[in-house]
Amino acid sequence: MSVAVKIIPGKLPPFWDRSVLFFCNIHSIFYENKEEAGELMRQLTGAQSYGGRVMSILNLLFRRGPNRILLEAPPETSLLDYLSIDLRLSLPGFEVLDHRGYRELAAKGESGARPAIEKLRSQPASWVDGFVTDAVLAQIAGKLQKRTISTLTGSKNGNNKYLLYRHQVEKQLPTFDTLMAANPGELSSCLKGLRELGYAKGVVKAQIGASGYGMVKLATQELRPDSVPDYLFFEGPCMVQGWLDQETPGVDRIGSPSVQMFLNDDTVYLYDWTEQVLSDESIHEGNRSPPPYIPDHPELEDELFRQAGIVGEWLHAQGYRGTASADFLVIGREGKTKTIVCEINARITGATYPAVLARHFMPEGCWSMRNIQFRGSLEGSQLLSLMDRASVLYRPGMEKGIVPFNFNTDAEGKVNKGQFLCLGQNQEECAELLVQGWAELPVEWGYDRD
Repeated sequence: MSVAVKIIPGKLPPFWDRSVLFFCNIHSIFYENKEEAGELMRQLTGAQSYGGRVMSILNLLFRRGPNRILLEAPPETSLLDYLSIDLRLSLPGFEVLDHRGYRELAAKGESGARPAIEKLRSQPASWVDGFVTDAVLAQIAGKLQKRTISTLTGSKNGNNKYLLYRHQVEKQLPTFDTLMAANPGELSSCLKGLRELGYAKGVVKAQIGASGYGMVKLATQELRPDSVPDYLFFEGPCMVQGWLDQETPGVDRIGSPSVQMFLNDDTVYLYDWTEQVLSDESIHEGNRSPPPYIPDHPELEDELFRQAGIVGEWLHAQGYRGTASADFLVIGREGKTKTIVCEINARITGATYPAVLARHFMPEGCWSMRNIQFRGSLEGSQLLSLMDRASVLYRPGMEKGIVPFNFNTDAEGKVNKGQFLCLGQNQEECAELLVQGWAELPVEWGYDRD
């Protein structure tokens, strides 16, 4: 079936005219690879409360409703009041279901899970969705006699970097210099091959990864035996690619843009574009839109959306439906610019929330989103009051302001981290908002990973 590609930066697409039960199954983000997921959970501050981000946008993504979200931890109540009363956002109903309960819904027989299954089956929502469609979610949907938005195969293939790479080669899109390692024992020869191509650094990429997990950057001169965990090979051979950064001879600039997508049954919408804020290890820490270097390189706009359309069609053909992002690397080298798709993240990504909220409230403006970690915990209401007193807490109609759209909480329910969307007419305004907002903060703060 042919699929249309529509490029509408700054405008929200017509999201689903459906109702949904959404499971925040972040522990399933790497499907059956539990070791990789476990490592992510250990490194991610407030991982159990990341599902709260979906609260802010679920009723925008699924317009028919009523929708219901199953969170791994209760949402922070003062933030819910801000979202529903101050921002006048419609919020879904919610209940708490931890990862163990999620798996038990699928694992138990009909009699053992009957009360929970019957309760969920009685929900009027017709569809089931999650961060990913893993085997557990598919089994739960079957028990509930409801359909998943994406197929299991479509979700998993859509997140597979090696399958995407093969499509890039087939379509003659630019790619990174790539060698394949079938097992850890072949890494040394791959790194030697990259060294002979002139690379000082390489990166080992698992077929499925996210947020910097599933990839390891290495010097090509030497391979330490313990530097690449075995779980990177869980899905099969790893790609070993040449690494390009500002230290690479001849490279004078690097950009990391990302195009936001929405795929329904017949159309791929490309509705926003951002610059990723990445750590030195290429771990996602935030986004800002539009990419700041576009005014100096306007030719990039056509190339980014051209390639995003091609890989979006591929993603659609895998059977994936929903929100996604295509991440790029833009390399300026010896007077020429090269644009390469790095990966597709086929799910609600860290950039989906701010892009949807920003274009909902301020379609024509700029935005930036940062993860902020606080060195001491605060009450959610205290944090909102501090922002309000600093005149940065956004309300509809303002020309600039900060939208806190999720609070990560500790065991006592206090906020130790959050995701904050800055809205303004330009990036300078967005940057000033955070400085202004935290002027009277009683604890130290810093940027953190997504």
